[in-house]
Amino acid sequence: MSTNGHGHPAPPILLTIAGFDPSCGAGTAADLKTFAAHGCYGVAAITSLTVQNTQGVESVHNTPSAELRAQLEALAKDCEIAAVKIGMLGNRGNAVVVAEFLDAHKFAHVVHDPVMKSSSGAELLDAAGIKYVATELLKRASVITPNVPEAEVLTGLTIKDVADMEAAARKIVEMGARAVIVKGGHMERANDVLFDGTEIFQLAGDRVKEETPHGTGCTFASAFAAQLAAGRALFEAATLAKAYVTKAIEKGYPVGKGRVPLDHFYRQRIEPPARGIHEVPQHGMHPAAEPAAH
Repeated sequence: MSTNGHGHPAPPILLTIAGFDPSCGAGTAADLKTFAAHGCYGVAAITSLTVQNTQGVESVHNTPSAELRAQLEALAKDCEIAAVKIGMLGNRGNAVVVAEFLDAHKFAHVVHDPVMKSSSGAELLDAAGIKYVATELLKRASVITPNVPEAEVLTGLTIKDVADMEAAARKIVEMGARAVIVKGGHMERANDVLFDGTEIFQLAGDRVKEETPHGTGCTFASAFAAQLAAGRALFEAATLAKAYVTKAIEKGYPVGKGRVPLDHFYRQRIEPPARGIHEVPQHGMHPAAEPAAH
């Protein structure tokens, strides 16, 4: 907790290291909204500028590694970071920068969502980057949160059911991860498997909608990071994060012609400004509110 000149203590400061989605349903925008919804202050280092809308990713422009390093160092020397969420990295160069950053700072909580492809099939991490995540980066996270296709790529296993998910979770820990949650959103029932290196836990889930909404993985990992920063244990943090994502999916509304983003602020219920009614400041009429001369 840091304080400013006004003596207000700051809430936990969480860092997201991820790509930017201009439609703001996924990536750093989803992360920052999730952090805010959990009463935390979010800061962001951008690994990649994507060109995308709700209908899919059109192109990807990865941040040069030196620039990503500079973003991270600028934040680390200024803020006390309570937890880190890692999403899209883009390529091996950026994955290496993130590993070096984690080694230099030893953060209490690091949640890594090993994003590899967008739902529309665009590549969000190159082959060398995937190999680096599997051999090096996953060892540096408190917990790694692959979905079933990502867990298959990391382990080389084929995952058809919950028993396969458990086998993949065990293998990922054998590969050096401290803990893993294999997310079953792609399966018949959206059950997740959490392995903390000792015990296997199952998180039961229901498919909320037929169509997978936009930004669920980003949002889950960010909510998980916020819950860990609040001092919750792994299983409780995962359970609360899953409940938040489920509700945010249920409350989602379409903003474009493609996939529906989540309503990250469903708990707040902030009313939009009424249309066509303008508040007139008390200290006299605003020029725009002056009666028009006819």
